[in-house]
Amino acid sequence: MPSVIHWFRRDLRIADNTALYHAAAGGSVIPVYILSSWKGQHYWTGANRQHFLCGCLESLAKNLETLSGRLIIREGDALTELRKLLSETGATAIHFNRDPDPFGKAVEKELTDLCTELGVACHGHDDVAMHNPSEVLTQTGNPYKVYTPYSRNWLSLEKPAPLPKPKSLNTPPGIPSLPLPTTAHWGLKTPSAELPEPSERAARSRIARAVSEITAKYSARRDLPAEDGTSRLSQDLRYGLISIRTLYAKVIAGQINASSAARPSIDIYIKELAWRDFYFAILHHFPHVLNHEFNEDWKGLPWDEPGENFEKWKRGETGFPIVDAGMRQLLKTGFMHNRVRMITAMFLTKDLHIDWKLGESHFMQHLTDGEIASNNGGWQWSAGTGADAAPYFRIQNPWTQTARYDPDGIYIKRWIPELANIHPKRFQAPPEDGRPLAPGYPLPCLDHKTERDRTLAIFKKHRGA
Repeated sequence: MPSVIHWFRRDLRIADNTALYHAAAGGSVIPVYILSSWKGQHYWTGANRQHFLCGCLESLAKNLETLSGRLIIREGDALTELRKLLSETGATAIHFNRDPDPFGKAVEKELTDLCTELGVACHGHDDVAMHNPSEVLTQTGNPYKVYTPYSRNWLSLEKPAPLPKPKSLNTPPGIPSLPLPTTAHWGLKTPSAELPEPSERAARSRIARAVSEITAKYSARRDLPAEDGTSRLSQDLRYGLISIRTLYAKVIAGQINASSAARPSIDIYIKELAWRDFYFAILHHFPHVLNHEFNEDWKGLPWDEPGENFEKWKRGETGFPIVDAGMRQLLKTGFMHNRVRMITAMFLTKDLHIDWKLGESHFMQHLTDGEIASNNGGWQWSAGTGADAAPYFRIQNPWTQTARYDPDGIYIKRWIPELANIHPKRFQAPPEDGRPLAPGYPLPCLDHKTERDRTLAIFKKHRGA
């Protein structure tokens, strides 16, 4: 029986996995994951994500065994290792799910050339997004640059149904494999962050909880960081423990049985899934966004050199409680509530005047759910430079954001224990007496109004130039 290779990348599951499903239809399957060989610090990832990845691979290996499969682990350059594996096994085809970022796409192009050279069939499949970027275009065939018309088109399209998991893989015996990795493989320490359970089973449990407990009240609770009001599925989508198709199907099934009062809230949640596809499409059509401002008006915008205030921002010691709470949540858990991601990102770019790319990298190095497209889109939105971005003159005030989204200070006190006994009203404006809110907690590192005015002047001058 001929063998085919399934190259696992960011699709670490056996159910509703497009490439694995098609690979299993063609004979015995050789599932392989290729470890990157970088060591130490990396611009796009860190200990939290790599530790979560290790758990995902361990879970995947066990799941494959239930299908008479075996996960083959290799390390190094992907093209080199796939060439070796093809030579060792005599596999006649390679299946993989396409990557949404330009780095992965470059490797896919090289793999296509390699397979042509070797006379091996090469099958790339669309899997990570609900709709391929080429499916959601304007009437003139151009990519959207604004979310709202994109989402209307996206919502109108028929959604692909989930695929069943393969019945059997029958991986040939005797193929050499490295052991499953730990974070030490990349020269990293095991993180102390409180990460979610990294398994396909746990991800499916999180979907069930989201459908039964979260989506019906999503519109009312999603912006309140003290509430458990978001689905917390972002890391599962990032590593492919679940597919977007399965999630969508479960949400729609839940909406059918939901009350009339709950259905509009579920619609809002579904639109968040469209946001995810929108940012994938932006990255696909405009890959320069990883290095430059999306909006041409703001290319070359001047930024301050990062200094001590940047370090305070990273540590959660700016003296702005809502900002510091978010940054400390990130360090402690590898996660930050989405509303607070906006607040902290806008504070870095509009109050500290520091390049969004530095914040983007810091988030990617700590977020377990770090997704290149969404993270870039969120940072450029906050900086006022991106697709569908907040206008440059929309500058969030951390004090009023606190009053609106954490009025009782529950979120702030959870992550800043030194403020546990402070009245929450004092988190909604700078200290009037010029004294710290509590011993050991710093005074605000700047005056928001002053820095807001400076930001407006910088943007106006740059546009005029």
